[in-house]
Amino acid sequence: MTARFAFTIEHRDGEARAGTFSTPHGPVHTPSFMPVGTQATVKTLTPAQLAETGAQMILANTYHLSLQPGADIVAEAGGLHGFMQWPGPMLTDSGGFQVFSLSSLRTIDDDGVTFREPKSGALVRFTPEHAVAVQNALGADVIMAFDECPPYPAGREQVEGAVERTLRWFERCVEAHRRPEQALFGIVQGGIWPDLRRRCAEGLVAADLPGYAIGGVSVGEPHTLIEQVVRVTAPLLPEHKPRYLMGVGTFREMAQAVAVGVDLFDCVMPTRVARHGSALLLSSGGDCRINLKNAQFRRAYEPLDCACRCYTCRHFSRAYLAHLVRSEEILAMTLLSIHNVATLTRFAALLRSAIATGSFVREFAHYLQSGPEPVLSN
Repeated sequence: MTARFAFTIEHRDGEARAGTFSTPHGPVHTPSFMPVGTQATVKTLTPAQLAETGAQMILANTYHLSLQPGADIVAEAGGLHGFMQWPGPMLTDSGGFQVFSLSSLRTIDDDGVTFREPKSGALVRFTPEHAVAVQNALGADVIMAFDECPPYPAGREQVEGAVERTLRWFERCVEAHRRPEQALFGIVQGGIWPDLRRRCAEGLVAADLPGYAIGGVSVGEPHTLIEQVVRVTAPLLPEHKPRYLMGVGTFREMAQAVAVGVDLFDCVMPTRVARHGSALLLSSGGDCRINLKNAQFRRAYEPLDCACRCYTCRHFSRAYLAHLVRSEEILAMTLLSIHNVATLTRFAALLRSAIATGSFVREFAHYLQSGPEPVLSN
């Protein structure tokens, strides 16, 4: 790890840990939830509103930004930090998730992936070298290796091929990386096969990277399988490096992953459900989501969450938010996004605090209870 990046574990409670990931744009106190800003914006929120939620580090999407406005334009504007005026740490994905999400519009070969751009129909070529070059131009603190993310369900032969391709592409990403002020993370694939997860992890760990990610989860499998895959994979990664679980952001999944030593999370869910009129609430019974379109909230004059100190909860009632949602006002999306992002960042802060006081297992027992044990493939 270069001098610009360091990860310090400050507290432990079992396998759960609270620490600090130092980056060129400031520290990230872990566990931490990272909001997703696909197009160099967390939808409906200004950078000032985003900062007020407590967000420390945010994401942007390499594939989409390479198409619009183009990595060269972002670079000329001072990189993502200057372009979107976000002063804190940033991470860019590699485009590997689009290999999964745009499966009907792409063709994979050993050299890379050819996408058919949805709007224009133009062909777009992504190789490991191109994915790294775009991310070097975008200038995020953390960049991700280009990988193949297989779907669920997928047969062993398909997943094994994805692992081997991911490892070959990873070696090319390492060779192509040109900016030491950016930390390159590798991504562990392997589907639901523990031996393939181990094979992929061992290939990445040998490179002594600044950090590692668990990918290929939350791609259609039940949450019990997500839990088991994370439980199997996290211990394969160096404990003195940050561990990032990609695309996961529910309370239960975050708590269960923290329990086995995961540090970083991201998900589009908080702003996506906000745009559909829903608010996330912390509940002793587990995940809780309310839909403000429901008639019961028309005369509900209390805040969304009396324990929440976000801008939305300090100033507005459920009734007002329900009115905005029913009226299809844009302000509804902004206020609910503020609250939802603040709720997940507050949840991460509660996880950190509980780890620091040695009360994590007791305080989060209702999230840590597992359902029926999933059966992973051998």
